[in-house]
Amino acid sequence: MSRPRPESLAWRKSSYSNQAGGDCVEVADGCPGVVPVRDSKEPARGFLSVSTSSWATMTAALKSAARA
Repeated sequence: MSRPRPESLAWRKSSYSNQAGGDCVEVADGCPGVVPVRDSKEPARGFLSVSTSSWATMTAALKSAARA
């Protein structure tokens, strides 16, 4: 798993983020094998690179919990 270069990433906020910015995360798409994740309130602090399989497992679990 290679770490993406920060200057090459295009970040997007969660669709669940409110219009005031809210407490949310941002992710960047288009990085083979990883999903870069950062805090939208403090983007200069850096980001985590999560494997795509771990990201898929986490988001599936969150969706399942939201339906329960």
